[in-house]
Amino acid sequence: MSATPPTRPIEFRDASLGATVAVLRETRPPLLADALHKMLGGMPDFFSGEAAILDFSEIGDPAGPIDWAGLLSLLRRFQLQPIGVRNLRADLTADARRAGLALLDGASLGATTAPTREAAAPPQPAPPPKPEPAPAPSPPTPPENISAGTMIIDRPVRSGQQIYARGGDLVLLAGMSNGAEIIADGSIHCYGPLRGRALAGAQGNAAARIISTNFGPEIVSIAGVYKTFEQGIAANVAGKPATVRLTDGGTGHKLTIDPLQLD
Repeated sequence: MSATPPTRPIEFRDASLGATVAVLRETRPPLLADALHKMLGGMPDFFSGEAAILDFSEIGDPAGPIDWAGLLSLLRRFQLQPIGVRNLRADLTADARRAGLALLDGASLGATTAPTREAAAPPQPAPPPKPEPAPAPSPPTPPENISAGTMIIDRPVRSGQQIYARGGDLVLLAGMSNGAEIIADGSIHCYGPLRGRALAGAQGNAAARIISTNFGPEIVSIAGVYKTFEQGIAANVAGKPATVRLTDGGTGHKLTIDPLQLD
């Protein structure tokens, strides 16, 4: 009688648009490090900087708090870039947010369906009797309305920094560098170079957009639908004003990147 093979502490599954799903059955970094070394044959650059979504659907109750710093550091040593989590226990989501990870439950991973809660109806306009607050000054005139819960960052976002705008839009007045990560539950407005990773609609808002006056990111995402640019960015938007939005491709939402006319 043959023995049942042991269950691996971590397993990788492909998702569309360049994201890798890491299904975790263990969260302790030392055990995962041993498993990864065995799986990848000691090749620390196996993944070459791919975006990773951590899936907790097959894990038992953790014995204690998850060591997010140790877990993310370990995955980055193998050239994975964790950007979000799925199926995480509710009492652990706040810590995941503080670690700079988006909550992607119910979001499409670039597949064929849009998040159910966003498909019901388009966003309702603000009631006319309540005036909008005066927008903060910015270099160009913003092409989209900015919500009242907007977070405005007037300094460059450097490589390694992570910023999360909870419950609203994120506005960058000085741009961001490669290796930085910005996350917003609403839209992202970048009035400077957009580099690094930009994730809008992190809680599943399919109406969110990413707007940039100088488009050149590593990864963009809206409501969990991702696009990476390993093969380069289209010439009509590279380094130019552009907007990223979700459109209905007939079989579900897909990311569309269009030039943006500012004058």
